[in-house]
Amino acid sequence: MSNDKENGGIPLDELEAPGRVVEGDEPHAPQSAADLEAVFDVPVRISAVLGHSKMHVSELLKLASGTVLELDRKVGEAIDIYVNDRLVARGEVVLVEDKLGVTMTEIIKTDR
Repeated sequence: MSNDKENGGIPLDELEAPGRVVEGDEPHAPQSAADLEAVFDVPVRISAVLGHSKMHVSELLKLASGTVLELDRKVGEAIDIYVNDRLVARGEVVLVEDKLGVTMTEIIKTDR
């Protein structure tokens, strides 16, 4: 039997077990929702941004109920989803029964 290390392989007994932290490695992500239970009650602010518009304060004061406001996005374009003012995802507006909702279509990964 040939030596796995000589062939560029790693013997099975030296492979890292799931959840095991090897010295110098980053800790692994939680394995289940139960591992996150400590943070379930932490409040977060979630914002779904449909678009932006610029106007003078005088124009803002003239807005009335039913006024249509033009935004910088097109119909069907993805909206931005923020958690605590940090962009985390993009999504689409959906209608659920008689309420508006947002479905996430893309998770945004950022380097910290």
